[in-house]
Amino acid sequence: MKAIQSLSSKILAAFIVLVGISHHANAQKTMLDKIVAKVGDEYILYSDIKNQELSLLQNNVAIESGMDCEILEGLMYEALLTHQAVIDSVEVGDEVVNQEMESRLNMIAAQMPDGIKGLETFYGKSVAQIKAEFFEIIKKRMQAERMKDEITSGVDVTPKEVKTFYNNLPKDSIPYINSKVSVAQIVLYPELTEEDRQKAFDKIKASRERVTNGDISFKMEAFNTSDDPGSKTQGGSLGWQTRGTMVPEFEAELFKLEKGEISPIFETQFGYHYIQMIERKGDNYHVRHVLVSPQTDRNALVACKVKLDSIYNAINKGEISFEEAANIFTEDENGKGKGGKIINPYSGDYKWDLQNINEIDPSMSRFVDMLNVNDYSKPSLYDNYMEQKSGVRIVKLLDKTKPHLANLKDDYQLIQMAALAKKKQEVIDKWIQNKINANYIWVEDAYISKCTFKYGWITTGS
Repeated sequence: MKAIQSLSSKILAAFIVLVGISHHANAQKTMLDKIVAKVGDEYILYSDIKNQELSLLQNNVAIESGMDCEILEGLMYEALLTHQAVIDSVEVGDEVVNQEMESRLNMIAAQMPDGIKGLETFYGKSVAQIKAEFFEIIKKRMQAERMKDEITSGVDVTPKEVKTFYNNLPKDSIPYINSKVSVAQIVLYPELTEEDRQKAFDKIKASRERVTNGDISFKMEAFNTSDDPGSKTQGGSLGWQTRGTMVPEFEAELFKLEKGEISPIFETQFGYHYIQMIERKGDNYHVRHVLVSPQTDRNALVACKVKLDSIYNAINKGEISFEEAANIFTEDENGKGKGGKIINPYSGDYKWDLQNINEIDPSMSRFVDMLNVNDYSKPSLYDNYMEQKSGVRIVKLLDKTKPHLANLKDDYQLIQMAALAKKKQEVIDKWIQNKINANYIWVEDAYISKCTFKYGWITTGS
């Protein structure tokens, strides 16, 4: 919402964009540096401002007149948070910083044509050297975020405050809400037999033998055989990943491998796999794999549908409600005990934007178009792409809103979040001004003369 976006939050968001880090080393080599501001014991350099401008340009944000002043104020805000974090002993453990570092480096590497290798080429340094160079930068930023969280930890809003916030919003600041749906389902999966598992194992055993005997390349075998739709078209390649991304059984096998080696066959919740190590750098790895998922016998799937048909008929006759049937029979663990409701992991509630739900369940839009609110579908085949298995299900449309301007009745949670964000920002604003008055602040004369700051940074002297 426009009404609650503050300069400091926008600048800080841009400030920690990862690509900005990737410009830092090269920018330092080419620009004449100097100190432009000091907040407590924290210094802000001219190069810091230019690095943020480069980051914004990289993210297709136009650099407008006065942008350097906004960037400087954002950097001073973060410096104040970091300075106070040191005073208040707000710590961020090295292990947490390293995890964040891994995540950020992998995000950069994913944008490079050659992944981790491209990252090292860009810097002219190894991954270990890059981590050492940026460790303190990341740590300070994380300290600042943790300090900010501590400042606002006790802030909350009452229903009255939410209503007042909404009523005071300018009309052009009220967001337009897309249509949202709430759905529930009863899912049954046919039980896998030992025979089903043996067939899958025999298939992947023959697949691995073709590769290790040199009858076919790993890439072509993955394309022909693998049941992983995301990687089979890439010759089984999973791209660069980092430790903790994959399920434990998968990573336990891959970290045993040397470059070029192929693992034995092993099992995860998705089925049977074997892996080839392409390259590994510390906790970062690039592998390709073949997956064969056990498939249930068609007769077992038919028996499963017969059972769901009887549940459907019982619901139709009023012998049991949809919600009761879902709680008793559904094999969707996320919906069990919740009347079969499908929770939205993006928001934590049961309302979905159709685009979001279709990313997880591509066939759901068909049910939404076909059903009226409180109607439910006949039992039909269900392909669970997330867990790589098939079953049958009944889907119920619980609610479907029309596109509309946000209002307190339909969008209370959204408005509550916005009201809370505004109240937190007010607390932050007050905190900043108090800390400015209690700390030594210095800003270069050139910026004092040309910048109009939101906060009174220069009132305490320069």
